[in-house]
Amino acid sequence: MPRLYDVAGVLVRLLLFLLTDWQVKGRENVPVNGGVIVVANHLNLADPPVLGASLGRRAVFVAKKELFRSRLLSYLIRSFGAFPVQRGELNRQALRQADQVLARGLALIIFPEGSRSQNARLQPALPGSALIALRNNIPVLPVGITGTEKIRGAGWWLRRPKIVVNIGRPFHLPSVEGSLTRARRQELADSVMSHIARLLPVEYQGNYAGGGVK
Repeated sequence: MPRLYDVAGVLVRLLLFLLTDWQVKGRENVPVNGGVIVVANHLNLADPPVLGASLGRRAVFVAKKELFRSRLLSYLIRSFGAFPVQRGELNRQALRQADQVLARGLALIIFPEGSRSQNARLQPALPGSALIALRNNIPVLPVGITGTEKIRGAGWWLRRPKIVVNIGRPFHLPSVEGSLTRARRQELADSVMSHIARLLPVEYQGNYAGGGVK
């Protein structure tokens, strides 16, 4: 539902402007068109709409299966083109849906950690985003988000938290010859997360502090 998507985008941007100190850095790095996988750290349920509003182009996001249990929430999420995946898994249907989104020239938002970080620091990555990028041979756009972890409690808006969406330059993962072993999949996933870590303050880098993996 493109019209609903556009209306919601305007509403999200208005709320961010009124209730937060919202900053977007590196928007010039967002490809104007063509399929791209957008990868970011995950701090709050607000991250998908915040990231979508920051990109300046139509995007679809991968959502955990649990969010689709409510009929109303499921309807709203699907209206924005989102589709469910089981955490830690990418079945054939999810892969086909991801392929279709990218073939339409849209941006596909994935949070490689698979769930929200409880301490605002980067957690170990799951391999899904790297596998989809390799499968479709498309660029990966890394994004670092800070401040959304402060959107909590009844009066969070009174504090007008500073939210920064830092968009890096797109990159391609190296091609893989032969079978893709579990170790190699994790190596590629960690590479994706390292790009995100470089866009975050040190206190947010967690398992990927200093560009490495812990």
